[in-house]
Amino acid sequence: MRLQVFPFPVPRKSRINPWSWILILTEWISVDSCDLRDQAGCANFLRGRTVEITVPIEWICMRARLIVLIAVPTCILVWVLWHLRSSTPASAPAPSAASVGAASLAVTTPVTLESVPTTVYAHNLMLRRGPDFRIYVRWLRGNMVRTRRDVTPTFDDPESFLLEIKTGVVRANIGDIGNFLNAGGVANSPLKNITLLADGDQIKLKGTLHKLVPLPVELLGSVTATSDNRIQLHITKLNVLKIPLKGLLGGLNVSLSDLMQPKGIPGIEVSGNEIFFDTLKLLPPPHIHGQLTKVRVVSPDIEEVYGNAEDAVTRVEQWRNFLRLNDGTIDFGKLTMHHVDLIMVDLSDDAWFDLDLNNYQNQLVNGYTRMTPQAGLQIFMPDLDTLPKNKGAQSINLEWLKHRNLPPPPDVIYK
Repeated sequence: MRLQVFPFPVPRKSRINPWSWILILTEWISVDSCDLRDQAGCANFLRGRTVEITVPIEWICMRARLIVLIAVPTCILVWVLWHLRSSTPASAPAPSAASVGAASLAVTTPVTLESVPTTVYAHNLMLRRGPDFRIYVRWLRGNMVRTRRDVTPTFDDPESFLLEIKTGVVRANIGDIGNFLNAGGVANSPLKNITLLADGDQIKLKGTLHKLVPLPVELLGSVTATSDNRIQLHITKLNVLKIPLKGLLGGLNVSLSDLMQPKGIPGIEVSGNEIFFDTLKLLPPPHIHGQLTKVRVVSPDIEEVYGNAEDAVTRVEQWRNFLRLNDGTIDFGKLTMHHVDLIMVDLSDDAWFDLDLNNYQNQLVNGYTRMTPQAGLQIFMPDLDTLPKNKGAQSINLEWLKHRNLPPPPDVIYK
């Protein structure tokens, strides 16, 4: 078989080899009468003349297959190398000191059952917060959260925890708030001799403003809850010397901000005719935090509603007064309780379970305690006001331990 192409002049001294024939074919050279297997004869024949060359089609196919066999693996290898290089992830940057510190912190301070918050349930609990302040918990469901990571919450240190309320209704006596403010709650304030009382659904404040000369001040305002869980007191009336403030602005130059010290008071902010109170900062511990949904005056108290708790108050109306704690770890006195399972129940039929964090040990001593099958504690406690006066310390006499036949002390109860 022969392939017919166009004539092409071949130089006299050119050496013809198989690769030259491939070049000749690509330049449209014609082959007709020369046998490529005899290279020397073809060279002599072609030297100095224009010829027609005949190339066997079998030789071309063989060379083409050889080229394909070499080119295809080469292309595949190049493609694989390129793909591997593009898919190799970039070298990761060296970890920063902050990430290393966070990782080591996560390793060294794991969350344990002892560090989880303690669940709190309370009904009709009157919690004394120092000698001049009490709060009244109609209903509470929330957590006792430690304020310092390395300090276990303890009844002996109200600063060691805060009450994080999920749902609850809490009241504070308006007069108690005034007593607390007078006792140093607003130290260095120019407003002294503060008296707070309810006036319908509003709060009335009376006091003495020390501004050059003592000035009797009286203000009236309504309370609402803010979105950032503060109490807002909107001033509707402000009188100085029983005269409306507007008539005195020129002479005395008294404003609402004059009631507070120049640099302000922690937990109190004045803006225009509004006073904002942050009870978490202003009132004594243990502090209360939660989503405040409603604030109102219920004479003689101010009532705070957290979450959707009003239905719960109605549902538990007939329950006994109690405080219940579960999970976590707490301290009380010389005891530490892990995986807390503790309930304190009011022995009286009073409206409130009076629990004094400063004197709760006396209430424990004059009550009685029993262990549950689940290793929990049930403590039945009298109110603080019903404790016997001048009662001696209760302890087991050493002489009784030495004499088997002596009867037990009268305060030891047989079951």
